[in-house]
Amino acid sequence: MFGNYLIGLREGLEASLVVCILIAYLVKTGRRDALRPIWIGIGVAVGVALAFGAGLEFGSQELTFEAQEALGGSLSILAVGLVTWMVFWMRRTARHLKTELHGKLDAALQMGTGALVATAFLAVGREGLETALFVWASVRASSDGSYAPLIGVVLGLLTAVLLGWLFYRGALKINLAKFFTWTGGMLVVVAAGVLAYGVHDLQEARFLGGLSDKAFDISATIPPDSWYGTLLKGVFNFQPDPTVLQVTVWALYLIPTLALFLAPIGSGPSVRVKKQKATDEKAEAEASA
Repeated sequence: MFGNYLIGLREGLEASLVVCILIAYLVKTGRRDALRPIWIGIGVAVGVALAFGAGLEFGSQELTFEAQEALGGSLSILAVGLVTWMVFWMRRTARHLKTELHGKLDAALQMGTGALVATAFLAVGREGLETALFVWASVRASSDGSYAPLIGVVLGLLTAVLLGWLFYRGALKINLAKFFTWTGGMLVVVAAGVLAYGVHDLQEARFLGGLSDKAFDISATIPPDSWYGTLLKGVFNFQPDPTVLQVTVWALYLIPTLALFLAPIGSGPSVRVKKQKATDEKAEAEASA
């Protein structure tokens, strides 16, 4: 449940901050007349995200077992790819998000009502579709037949809305860079579990082999129906009897992704190459002068 709460909080807060930035900018610049198109765009984006999530949930129920597993596994892997891209993108742009949105909104104000609706829809819609897909994949991976995973997501979204409102009112100051670093790191861990579960789905769909090749089986030590087994599954999508392929994919994703995510920004080899090139060019210019 905590893992799903984290997803709802992280994804919901991103969307809430986008809405707050758009609304605050219009209010501060005296363009309250543009609020209605913005809210229309936001409402359409939320509706599309909900419809997408409902389509995933109810549409998959009409398929055969193998087709359900193949669809679930494929979409889980896609969701992990999208959320990985998202956490790295937010890590780079969190400090400049306000400036970027202000620029897009200025351009939309000059183009008219339709552009305002489109700007709000695209800004919130992308977050909504990513959230719907990853939430569906995570809830499916951690579901134990109860409503706990879904309740966790809803509570996370409600918390995000509350934090966004407090942020807008000026009652809450958030260090976005630190917040998205901590939650992004935890989300990478959750995503690794979703990825492993997606691989297991593809194995059950007979798309991938190795379903009977167990890496280990500690079901007797950590029963899946125990409180601690349920807790581990809810937070990390832990499985007491994973296959060799699941463990391999989990490790190959988690270790390098988490290391890259937690590495200081600007410490990569490409940055060092650019700095060295700039230094060499400066030295050549001084020598020629």
